Amino acid sequence: MSVEKLQRYREQMRTELDKVVDFWQKYSHDTQYGGFFTCIGKDGKIYDELKYVWLQGRQVWMYCRLYRTMERFNKPEILEAAKSGGAFLRRFARIPNSGSPWKCAFCLTRDGKALKVQRTIFSECFYVMAMDELARVTGDKDMQAEAAQMMDQLVHWVRVDPSGLGKPQLSGDTPVCSMAVPMMLLCLVQQLTEARSGEEVDKYREVGGWCVKQILQHLQRGGTAILESVSSEGKELPGCAGRLQNPGHALEAGWFLLQYGLENGDQELQRTAVDKFMEIPFLTGWDKEHGGLLYFLDVDGYCPTQLEWSMKLWWPHCEALIAYLMAYSHTKEPALLERFSQVYDYTFSHFSDAENGEWFGYLTQQGKVTLDFKGGPFKGFFHVPRCLYMCEKILDSILNKQES
Repeated sequence: MSVEKLQRYREQMRTELDKVVDFWQKYSHDTQYGGFFTCIGKDGKIYDELKYVWLQGRQVWMYCRLYRTMERFNKPEILEAAKSGGAFLRRFARIPNSGSPWKCAFCLTRDGKALKVQRTIFSECFYVMAMDELARVTGDKDMQAEAAQMMDQLVHWVRVDPSGLGKPQLSGDTPVCSMAVPMMLLCLVQQLTEARSGEEVDKYREVGGWCVKQILQHLQRGGTAILESVSSEGKELPGCAGRLQNPGHALEAGWFLLQYGLENGDQELQRTAVDKFMEIPFLTGWDKEHGGLLYFLDVDGYCPTQLEWSMKLWWPHCEALIAYLMAYSHTKEPALLERFSQVYDYTFSHFSDAENGEWFGYLTQQGKVTLDFKGGPFKGFFHVPRCLYMCEKILDSILNKQES
């Protein structure tokens, strides 16, 4: 592929990232109560004032990462917005009467009253991401310590005693290992150890290795399928839940594993990340008739029971772009860059909104916009800007090496 085409990709990523950041700066900031609105219509109008802790944490993290690592976003208004979001989270996200001082809400009212709680770890995970990244840009040691303490609690819930999450033990309930859990913990290990050394890194080395082993257990059927859930022994589960595949999630796991393998010099893991966690879900998940990645699949070819299984969602395409560009940058295999180009062409011709900015998130199988909001309970300032940011950075690296 020509240098000119790579340069065009980089320019598109850069331009699109600027537009996305502008959209969220313009419409999402709550100047009265702090934090961010995330239920935002296609033209920027707020259609619901509820605040989702996942998305609050993600937006704080994304603002801080842009502020810290990209010169053009090193602006006081971005830092102030991140600090406002962080203060809102620290004041309201944790629920003191939940039975655990570390349990966070899932959904808050506009002024910070807890409305819903999930019996999972994900609100807490994004709290850790937000606090650690904000601590990096502010130098707040107490905030960094709070992130580390929350991480300790997460590891305890996942590996020792999950009772603090509030999920009842039912007699017919089989222990299930969801790939999302070790993926999220691995993401946090990489966050908490980035550019750090000594005890801070050593503390999480074993946790990172455990996460990788857990993720690899989802490679099933003789290495031919990535299953979303497995048993606690790493075996395939019966029924629909056991056969479920999520191509976008597997691709995200692929670049997590590749990144970990590169950081630790594990060439076998790097190869597994590309050949198994990227290629398998892409080849099975790409819609050969209409293009784009299907949201869910059944490994045996049954119709998945999830009603949205055939839709095309924004975030799996974001993860595919990151995965294949990262894989190409380290292997220089032309086929991987062709995969990136294939996903790029579909993504930018279907999700990006040239008129109002940002991306639509939900398409029909045929590629038509079916939900036209730009933000909602699960779509915020995260997957799109993270994808554009990472792809721009990777393309910078590729082009700089070619020019030197």
